[in-house]
Amino acid sequence: MSELRQPEADLQAPVQAQGPVEAQLFGAAGEAASPSSSSSPVAPSFSAYAESLPQEALTVLKSDLVAFLLLKYCTKEPISKAEMLNMVLRDHRDHFPVVFSRASKCMQLVFGVDVKEVDPRECTYVLVPTLGLTCDAALSDGQSMPKAGLLVLILCQVALYGDHAPEEEVWELLSIIGVYAGKQHRVYGEPRELLTKVWVQEAYLEYRQAPHCDTARYEFLWGPRAYAETSKGQVLEHLLSVNTLGPTSAEGVSDEEEGA
Repeated sequence: MSELRQPEADLQAPVQAQGPVEAQLFGAAGEAASPSSSSSPVAPSFSAYAESLPQEALTVLKSDLVAFLLLKYCTKEPISKAEMLNMVLRDHRDHFPVVFSRASKCMQLVFGVDVKEVDPRECTYVLVPTLGLTCDAALSDGQSMPKAGLLVLILCQVALYGDHAPEEEVWELLSIIGVYAGKQHRVYGEPRELLTKVWVQEAYLEYRQAPHCDTARYEFLWGPRAYAETSKGQVLEHLLSVNTLGPTSAEGVSDEEEGA
């Protein structure tokens, strides 16, 4: 679990760098945000819970719960509130609503995994890929961490840019969350290889030289597998749902990624 807290530094996002597209993609994960209807039930108020524990303690609890959820995702097992309380939050049961909310947002935004309730009476949940993307289908026994959160981000940007996003704009966007070409990342590995080789070979993305340019410039497009597994309508609907989670704040995203 301590290992999973390390990407915190890699994923910090400077607020000042936000532009229009970045604001649309990252503006929704404020600290007081409640989970989306597809991921978890809404608690009456999280502020009272949050105030009773220091932020550092809440971050540690969220990180531990994210680690537990990732283990369950890799083993393809459902999870219950009782398990989360007994295994992670035994001494902090009253803080379950706020910790679960933050952990669910982190799972969705960083790893591309949705926490969906399947039995409200028993408080049972399943962990499923965001937008149905199967790029992490081969994960098992914690051998790697899900990377679909980054793919969702890029697909959103391509859709917002009118079906093709200039490479420089993609890297500018990713720099906001501490992802840089050529720099190893604890969650996503080497991003340039992931974007221009792995996901191109898996047909999620196309990476080509932009036409009608005097200089050699490249751009990203959706690949055929992305069209097969999701749609631009679903991607934009997902983007809208993320933006309804809370107040517009890039700080919220970087905080939600702490400890992932």
